[in-house]
Amino acid sequence: MSLFGEPTGSAPRKGPPPPLADRMRPRTLAEYLGQDHVVGEGRALRTAIVRGGAGSLILWGPPGTGKTTLAQLIAQHAGLAFVPFSAVMAGIAQVREAVAEAEARRAREGKGTLLFVDEIHRFNKAQQDALLPHVEKGLFVLIGATTENPSFSVNAALLSRCRVVALQSLPEPALTALLLSALADRERGLGVRGLQMAMDAVGRLVLLAGGDARRALTALEACAQTCVDGEEITLPMITEAFQHRALRNDKDGDLHFDLLSALHKSLRNSDVQAAVYWLARMIEAGGDPLAAARRLVSMAAEDVGLADPMALQVAIAALQAVQFLGLPEGRLPLTQAVVYLAAAPKSNAVIAAIDAAAIVARDGAQHPVPLHLRNGVTGLMRELGHGRGYVYAHDTERGIAAMECLPPELNGVTFFTPSDRGFEKKVAERMAENERLRKR
Repeated sequence: MSLFGEPTGSAPRKGPPPPLADRMRPRTLAEYLGQDHVVGEGRALRTAIVRGGAGSLILWGPPGTGKTTLAQLIAQHAGLAFVPFSAVMAGIAQVREAVAEAEARRAREGKGTLLFVDEIHRFNKAQQDALLPHVEKGLFVLIGATTENPSFSVNAALLSRCRVVALQSLPEPALTALLLSALADRERGLGVRGLQMAMDAVGRLVLLAGGDARRALTALEACAQTCVDGEEITLPMITEAFQHRALRNDKDGDLHFDLLSALHKSLRNSDVQAAVYWLARMIEAGGDPLAAARRLVSMAAEDVGLADPMALQVAIAALQAVQFLGLPEGRLPLTQAVVYLAAAPKSNAVIAAIDAAAIVARDGAQHPVPLHLRNGVTGLMRELGHGRGYVYAHDTERGIAAMECLPPELNGVTFFTPSDRGFEKKVAERMAENERLRKR
């Protein structure tokens, strides 16, 4: 028996062997791990796959979660020819060729086609539209794979004809089972070499893989290539194989915005520890520190507001510091601002006020500016009443005139209602005193 399970005396394999990740690709639904929420026992999609009627799908999930494998299993159960197609490498001409081949296969063999489009989000609108009529008339089953949110990256017309299946990063138990299986499998894995692996090394490898099966198996294979048969793979070997883990980040993609969202929501919920963690995740993954800084400025106005007027100043100072310093030094003022904003009292009264006023301004009557608030610059304007009745606030005893500044139709309407948190409690007291003086 050879290293890869070929019988002794069989014709030698030409070229290098396929990677371990490819050899260990699941061959059945029973071997397909980590996605029980969509293809576990009793799930509707699993039943449809087994019956050969899964239909066209968009498989959405992080790298290494089994999108290609699931498409192959769907083709296998449905008795369809599996035709892989890379959206990175192909264009309209290649789409037409795939259509022609599907038509010829149906006429020649009576066999249908499953067209698997990897990274379908990279197809432009015209390329996606070219697939649409053939999906509609059933020339082929379309399975698109994407790491991007299909709501934004796939045409609405094509999306409406495909079911979206969200795959998740593989959980630790699934990755552990996969690694141990690869070590023991004598046919496709490393079993004939008798390698062992310390459990702390398994745990570290699972952690570093970050839910990516391909990444885990590739690192395992790299370690195995440095071992002699029967040797134990240890924790230092795993660390060496990974060197420094490249954390996942996708500029302008879903994960980028997910990290920003997690940072913002942690700040809003006054969770200092979580906010510092999400900031670190962004920075260590190579995310744009200015994107984080801009989010801090937005959050300071939206979620802290006048509960702590210093918050906006701290956030803007952090933004300017990052522009001036860059990384790695810029992460310190960023962290300082994150801690300050997370610990600050919270109020959304400012955003609620401008949103409420915007609704009235946009949807209500376009009330004219009261004459007393208009500038009487020329004689004609003064004759028309511009500026008549205006009282200069500084000429009054307390600096507040008994004068309405809203259109008469809106007198008494409240847009800004301060909270009782932080400095806004003082703002509320000032507003009440000012109102009293105006009505004096």
